[in-house]
Amino acid sequence: MAESKRKSLWNLIRAKSTAIRNFKDVTKEAGHRRTASDGDAGIPRRRSDLPTEFTSDRRRPRRPGANGKGKGRDYEIHRHDPGPLTDWPPSGMSSEEELSLAQAMQLISRGAPAFRGHKRPIPHAPDHCYTLYATVAGNHGDDTDAANLHDAMTQLMTLRKEGSGYANYPWETFEQPSYAFCFGKRAGTITLNHWVSLASVIPPSIPLRDSGIAPREITLDRIFARLQELERGLEDDDEDLMYKNLYRRLLRDPDKYLSPHKTLDKQITDLIMVLSRPDWIDFTLPKNQVATKFIYDNSPENTPTYHKFFHQLLLSVELDLRINSGLHLAEAKEKLVAQIPPSIQWNLALARRWRENIRVDLIGEQPDQIRLRFKLQKRQVRMLKRFIQMMKWPNLSETIACLKQHEAQGTLTGHISSHAMAFFSGLILPGTTFPFLIMNSLVDIDPDRATDDLALLTHIHPHCGFQYRGSYTYWTAASIVGKVLAPTCLSIGGWVGPARPTVHLDRAQIARIRQRKPPARSQTVTPEDVKTMSERSDPLGPPAEVFPVKEYELVAPKMDEDEDYDYDGYLTDLVRIEMLHLRPSNANDSKHSITSGATSSDHGPKWFDASIHFAIDGNSWPLRLTFDVNFVHAWPCSDGPHPLFFDYVYESVRADKLVHVRDWNGVYGGMNSSLDGSGMIHGGPKSFGLGSNGLGGGGSKKGSNIMSAGGRTTTATDHTGQDQDNERVLVVEAFGVPDNEVLARAWCAHWGLSAVVADISKTCMACAIREAYAAALTVVILVDDEQKVENKDE
Repeated sequence: MAESKRKSLWNLIRAKSTAIRNFKDVTKEAGHRRTASDGDAGIPRRRSDLPTEFTSDRRRPRRPGANGKGKGRDYEIHRHDPGPLTDWPPSGMSSEEELSLAQAMQLISRGAPAFRGHKRPIPHAPDHCYTLYATVAGNHGDDTDAANLHDAMTQLMTLRKEGSGYANYPWETFEQPSYAFCFGKRAGTITLNHWVSLASVIPPSIPLRDSGIAPREITLDRIFARLQELERGLEDDDEDLMYKNLYRRLLRDPDKYLSPHKTLDKQITDLIMVLSRPDWIDFTLPKNQVATKFIYDNSPENTPTYHKFFHQLLLSVELDLRINSGLHLAEAKEKLVAQIPPSIQWNLALARRWRENIRVDLIGEQPDQIRLRFKLQKRQVRMLKRFIQMMKWPNLSETIACLKQHEAQGTLTGHISSHAMAFFSGLILPGTTFPFLIMNSLVDIDPDRATDDLALLTHIHPHCGFQYRGSYTYWTAASIVGKVLAPTCLSIGGWVGPARPTVHLDRAQIARIRQRKPPARSQTVTPEDVKTMSERSDPLGPPAEVFPVKEYELVAPKMDEDEDYDYDGYLTDLVRIEMLHLRPSNANDSKHSITSGATSSDHGPKWFDASIHFAIDGNSWPLRLTFDVNFVHAWPCSDGPHPLFFDYVYESVRADKLVHVRDWNGVYGGMNSSLDGSGMIHGGPKSFGLGSNGLGGGGSKKGSNIMSAGGRTTTATDHTGQDQDNERVLVVEAFGVPDNEVLARAWCAHWGLSAVVADISKTCMACAIREAYAAALTVVILVDDEQKVENKDE
C-alpha cells in the first residue's frame, strides 16, 4: 500500500515534468508572440499576430478603415528625449494623420504600464479551483505599486517557497494570496495583483489520505539533539550518514534489505508520507497559525502537545533541508514544491522560520529544561519601539520603559503571552497573523490595567479595531474603517492609526465591524477579465494597422477648465470629517451576506455598523461604511502624461459633488430603498429620488455637475441609463486636504464600489483610467501629494 503511494507520487511528478517539457518544446517551435505586458512597452509588437476581435465584456469596436492602406505622411519622432506631452496632437502634427505601429508605441505607449493577467491551476485541487495574478511592466523604472515590506513592517507576513529574500512573483510564496504583493504604497490600499488574487478560487482545505506510515518513537531530548545537529546543515555529502540519521532515529525503511532508501527522492517521499498522517497539527487552519500557543506552556500538563509539536517540526526540518539540498536539481526542486500539498507546505514554512530565527542552547528531557536562543529578538524589539512611536501610543513612555525592563530580564519570550513569544522569537507563519501578534505584544507589555479590555484581538476576526484611553482609535488594514480613514493616518504592521476617536466606544474597547460583500452586480474580476486584461487595457486600443491621431486625447483633471472651481477653497474648507459613528449591530441579522462572520453565538467584543459624517458646504452628509470594498494603488507611469484612446469612457466629478452621484452605472438596478431617521441610505438608489442613470441632486440647489471625457460639463438630466456604457469610469478629483480622499473612499464603501487610487504626480490620469479597465473597476480617485507638500511649505 505504502509502496504504491510512493510510486504514484513520483509518477505524478515525472508526468508533470514530461508535460511541461513537451509544452516548452511546442512553444519554442510555434514561437512566442510578445505583447506590451511581457516587458518594455516601448518595444514594437507584431500586429499581424494579434486578434482583431475580442469576446470580453469591455467594448472594443474595430477601428473604421483600419485596412492597412495609407499610413499618412512620415512623422519624425524624437526617440531619445521627446519630453512630456503638453498638447495633442503634438506640435507639427495634424489630427488627420495616422501613425504606424512604431510611431504609436513611441508617442503613446512609451512609459505607460502594461497590465497582464495570469491564471494558474492548483495542484491536488478540483479543476474549478485556480489562482489569479497580475503583473505589470513598461513604465521604464523600478517604482511599483507595492509598499516596501521593511518600511511597512510586513516582511514577516510573507515567505518565499524557494531561496532567500523576497519573492519576485506572487506565485512564489507559501501564503496565497501573496503578502509580498499585497499592501499598496498609499495607506489603506492594495496592489493590482492582490485585487486580482482575491478572485481566486482556493479550496478551504485539501484532505490527505492516511499513509499508514508511522514515525519511530523518540524522546524529547533526542528531538532537540537532532535539531541542534541540523543547525550545521544536512549531511548530504555523506550518503550513509544521512541515511542512518533519518532511518535509525526517525523513520523505518521498509526496503532496507533489498533497496535501501539512500537517495534524496526516496527520503523526501518517505518524509512526505509520514507528515501526511491526520494526527499531526494542521497549520492550514487559522486557529492553529499562532504556532507558539502549542509550546508557550511548558508545564507537565502540556508536555504531550509540546512533544508532538517539536516531533512534527523535526520531521519538517529534515524534509526542508533535503528539498533545498545542493544535490537536488533546481528544476526538480521547483516541480516538487509545486506538487506538495498545502498542509505539508505549511510545515515547511514553519521549519524555515525555525531554521532562520531560533537556535537550541540547552537540551533536557522535560520542556522546562529546554533553553532556546532567539536570533531575531533584538530586531523585533527595535521594530516594536518604532511601531509604538509611529502609532503615537497613548501610554508611550511607560510602555517603552516596561519593554526595556522585559528585555533586560530576558522575559520577552516566556513570561508575557504566546503572541509575544511568537513576535519576539520570529516563529511566525506567513499570512494574516502578524498584525495581531505585534499589536497583542504591545497590549500585553503596556502596564496599564485598561489594556485588559483589549485582550481579545484575534486574526480569526480581522475586521476590527479598538479605542484606547479615549485618545485614538486603531483599525486593522483589512477593516473598512481602516481602509477609509487611512489617508488621515499611517499604515504600518497591518494596522491603520492613530485615527480619530469616537464617543460611541468606551475609553478602552474593541469594536468588530460588520461589513458586507459588495453587490453582485458591482465590479468583480472573472477569469475572462484576467485572460483579456492586456487587450482590454492596451494604451493603443484594439489591434490595427494604423493608429489615427484623432482617436486619442490628452486628458487631465478639469479643475482648470471649470469656472466655478474654487481650487483654494477646495483645498481647505469645503469638506471636513465631522465624526466617526459606530452603532451596535444586530448580530442575528442574516438577511445579507456578511464577510466579518458575526453570529449570535459570538461571546466577545461587540459588533458595530460604522459610518462617517462629513460637513460639506455647510451641510452634514452621513455615509455608511456598509461594504467591504478595496482601493487599488495605481501603478506609476513614466514619461507622462499619456494620450487616452477614445473608447476608454470616463466622467469626472469633484469630491465635494460626489455625494450627489448615486448608484453609479446602475449597480442596484433601481431596487427599492428606504431611509431611517438619521437620513442614512438603505438599499438602492431610489432612497434619494434617483433615476436609473445614477446621478441625482440629493437636495442640492444646483444640478450635479459631472464633467465628461470631452471636457463638457453636464448635469444629471443629460444622462439616461440606457444610453450609458455600464463600464464607464467615474474619476473623482479628491485633491487637497486628506478629508477629500476620505470622502471619496467613504462614498465607495457606501455604494459597494472598489476603486483605483492614483497620485496624479506619479500616475497620469490616462494610465489610472486604463488600470481601472484592467481591474474591471469603475471608479478612479485622483489625489496629488505634491500639492499637499507645497501647501505645507507655504
